[in-house]
Amino acid sequence: MAKILTLFLTLCFLDLAAQTQPQLKGGLAAFVANNKVYPGYSMHNCIEGTVTISFKLNQKGEVYYSKIRTGMGTDLDDEALRLIRLSSGKWQVPAGHDTTVSLVAPIKFTLEGYNCGDKNQAEIRQAIAAYRSNEGATNTILNFYRNKEAGTFKEGEEPRILALKKELGYDDVYLQERVDDGLKKVKQKDMQGACEDFRFVKYMGSDLANEALAKYCQ
Repeated sequence: MAKILTLFLTLCFLDLAAQTQPQLKGGLAAFVANNKVYPGYSMHNCIEGTVTISFKLNQKGEVYYSKIRTGMGTDLDDEALRLIRLSSGKWQVPAGHDTTVSLVAPIKFTLEGYNCGDKNQAEIRQAIAAYRSNEGATNTILNFYRNKEAGTFKEGEEPRILALKKELGYDDVYLQERVDDGLKKVKQKDMQGACEDFRFVKYMGSDLANEALAKYCQ
């Protein structure tokens, strides 16, 4: 059976046993608060909750393995995974730590000031279900524009792709928000996460991220 150690989002550990656990410099709670970029879809749909990430550390405090253990099924999952990967190299690992142990960190997402009190739970559940069902359609759009860049697309398909983009709400407002999120990640020195956002915008058929791609993702 895999060995698992749960790390709770507290600023410090109070018991002696916890002192032998890997700890993030400054505390995991503070790190999450300072680096979290609330994902657009979940923010606009008032989706909150806790995503649990399983990960492993080497003796240098680097995250060499990570995956979603339990998630919300929305872009909150991706953000929680990004935060743990961003913490790589910042962990204090005690001597003798078993690097094969899976650490488990719950990342809590809550929203304030977004009029979420007007949303009922049925609407939120519907938004989560829509996100999951729309993932395939999103990938269809991304693949179309990747193929278009490679010159292997069918030109007659583009009207259908444009209609699909409109149906899913991938307009310039949303795509600019993705660019802005990417720029926040650049400031956090998370170039992988930033370039993922910029490439998403590019392969949605938009040129809004072209300048950022040229500057940060060559």
